[in-house]
Amino acid sequence: MKISLNWIKQFTDINLTIEELIHKLGSQLGAVEGFENLSEIYKDVLIVRVVECIKHEEADKLNVCKIDDGGKSQGIDRDENGLIQVVCGAPNVRSGMLVAWIPPKAIVPSTFHKEPFQLEARELRGKISHGMLASQKELSIGDSHEGLLEIDIDVEPGTSFASTYQLDDYVIDLENKMFTHRPDCFGILGIAREISGIEGIQFVSPDWYKANVSEPIVDEQRLTVNVENQIPELAARFVALAIDNVQIKPSPILMQSYLSRIGIRPINNIVDITNYMMVLTGQPLHAYDYDKCQQLDSSKDSPTIIVRHAKKSEKLTLLNGKEIELNENDITIANNNQAIGLAGIMGGSLTEVDAKTTRIILECATFGMYEIRKSSMKHGIFSDAVTRFTKGQSPKQNMAIALKSLSLIYELSGGTLAGSIVDMKPNSFTNPTITITADFVNDRLGTSFNMNDIGDILSRVEMGIEYNQDNIVISSPFWRTDIEIPEDIVEEVGRLHGYFKLNNNLPKRSISPSIRNKYLDLHTTIRSLLSAAGANEIVGNSFVHGDLLAKINQNPTMAYQLSNAISPELQYFRLSLTPSLLELIYPNIRSNQVVSENNEFALFEIDKFHSKGSVDNESLPNENRSLSFVFSADSKTAKKKYDGAAYYMAKKYLTLIADKYNIPIKLVPLDQYDQDQLNDAISSQVIAPYDANRSAIVSVDNKFYGIIGEYKKTIKKNLKLPEFTAGFEVNLDIFNNASTNSRYKMLPRFPKIHQDICFKVSSELKYSDLFTDLWNQVEVAKPENTFFEIGALDIFQKEDDPSHKQVTFRLLISAYDRTLTSELINKLVNNVSQNLLEKLGAERI
Repeated sequence: MKISLNWIKQFTDINLTIEELIHKLGSQLGAVEGFENLSEIYKDVLIVRVVECIKHEEADKLNVCKIDDGGKSQGIDRDENGLIQVVCGAPNVRSGMLVAWIPPKAIVPSTFHKEPFQLEARELRGKISHGMLASQKELSIGDSHEGLLEIDIDVEPGTSFASTYQLDDYVIDLENKMFTHRPDCFGILGIAREISGIEGIQFVSPDWYKANVSEPIVDEQRLTVNVENQIPELAARFVALAIDNVQIKPSPILMQSYLSRIGIRPINNIVDITNYMMVLTGQPLHAYDYDKCQQLDSSKDSPTIIVRHAKKSEKLTLLNGKEIELNENDITIANNNQAIGLAGIMGGSLTEVDAKTTRIILECATFGMYEIRKSSMKHGIFSDAVTRFTKGQSPKQNMAIALKSLSLIYELSGGTLAGSIVDMKPNSFTNPTITITADFVNDRLGTSFNMNDIGDILSRVEMGIEYNQDNIVISSPFWRTDIEIPEDIVEEVGRLHGYFKLNNNLPKRSISPSIRNKYLDLHTTIRSLLSAAGANEIVGNSFVHGDLLAKINQNPTMAYQLSNAISPELQYFRLSLTPSLLELIYPNIRSNQVVSENNEFALFEIDKFHSKGSVDNESLPNENRSLSFVFSADSKTAKKKYDGAAYYMAKKYLTLIADKYNIPIKLVPLDQYDQDQLNDAISSQVIAPYDANRSAIVSVDNKFYGIIGEYKKTIKKNLKLPEFTAGFEVNLDIFNNASTNSRYKMLPRFPKIHQDICFKVSSELKYSDLFTDLWNQVEVAKPENTFFEIGALDIFQKEDDPSHKQVTFRLLISAYDRTLTSELINKLVNNVSQNLLEKLGAERI
């Protein structure tokens, strides 16, 4: 963004050299990309008077002019009256006019940054021309090359062109990105205020720039404005004025020069006023031809302006001649029949202000910054208005800027207010009041400011200051939309004072070890355990395709969908980690068939997944830390190596981790678990891929932490999974209170006695129930100071007795202080067996 130093000086004094100012701007406001001294470009250009103008004898389109430069130029041939001869082909050249003259040896300003063109005295059709009389284009303050720029200020011949139009100036280029949160700094007024604060000078805004200004009262209704459903995101405020008696003509050269030097092309007085006020205040404006608006909406006596979302496939031709197709997310300015402008971005060609315009509608609005950004990116339009609207201007300044623009329109075009001013305000606007103490600021900046010091720094940039005992009450000015919390005030104090002035001593810190991140330690431990057990870790993408969610029975409406996904494969936040693992199984099985006979592998991932709280909840995503695991083997390998179901391989790995952390997990069959605990948005999606008849809920103290088991047949078919595939997914919170302390127990040095015990039980009795009760019975009945282990040897079921099964366990027991006898162990086993018979109907055989 370019700023003019002379324009800044209209509002504040600058007591710094250009080098000092550049340094302060760079260190206390925003990065400076460069600066330019315009005096170097215009130093030789003079204002002269055409004293005599006669037709060239040898050329119909040329004139031989005698000019008066006040005798300022040296080393140039003059006639007996001290006048200088210049040959000119401009159609508007005439005697008596004041024009800009570029003398010999001077560089034409418009070529200064290209291939510099230096003038000289040269002969044109037999007449010597000393330099040239310049057009607007040659002076680089506009595009017009149709005639000479006629000076509109009465000055003496020989006056410097640069000093007359304040072009003895510096143009400073500031980095836009530095002001992303500061819409006020996209205007000359805001930059001037910041420079005052940096210099320690009290800034006072112009009288016209106020949040609440008195509106002129006009009873006649000449304009109607509607904001669709009063939606604040469309237009937080919309001020519109109908203006009559407008005369379209060039704006004053001084205004044109200020616009040109910062990169805006002058067009006519009305358009230039809107651009001038935009650069001055950071608030974009737009002017519509009143009569064209009315003709496009002939059903009304006066124009109707509607701020609405565009209709699907609606077309609009912009001021630059580009036709675009709108969508329902675009904000448009429209009448009852069609769109006439793309709000906040560019007006439409159908209502353009041109040379025949006599009545206008002036718009000063605040549009939704995010909607403007999206439309700008979609249509590839990056105008000066877009740059400012996407920063979030304050709606409180709209009326003041509209009325100041009206004053300029009256001054430069004769236009007068034709009807009552329309001011649509869907919401009330409030600026926060923040209370802080001097200690709050000093603790964060390492300074020793007192309350008055802080108040002085902030009041220079027109923040409201009140002292209330030990507190400072700060009222954010209406143009600051970024001041919200006490830390914002600290930032302002530090920046305006100068961060480079702060104490450079490093803060004291403890040398005690930092607290270890429990999740990093947890990840490391689990990763080591599973890797040592032969599993391979993957790092999946946080986003998945919607088709994958559907294939594993998860509901895509429960997931957040990306509106600007970088790939069609990455549309949705994943609802668990399982999908990322399952989609890798078939490619790995297929590729591994060529190189290995044992085609089996285990994969795991430790990461986060995200979901909505409910289908209609649009708050921040729920974030869940999870461990997901899957084991798979093709049919040939599974038949060769494994007798049981795949479920038990998944259980083996889960048990490995649970034992490491001493977690008393309980596995409850999914079809027997309390279904009310599985209806929440997260649990329902985690268990969705698992077969209810071949899976179990992982719980601790009857609380759901995950699931283990095999997958539904439809999912195996959809993803081409081998039949021998199972896995688990558990929430990492299950390990929060776990301990990895060693469970080591010293083994007795006396001989172990082992005894096998076989029970005939009902086939419906769960193995886990039988094992648990057997363990508990032995724990109670075992002799003192002994150590025991119980392991399963066999589960057998006769074909002719399907209602029963036989389960064989091996009991190992030994004492720490003696050798146990067989009689003692037999008695123990008999007592335990009798208790199990009475409790579970387990008959010892």
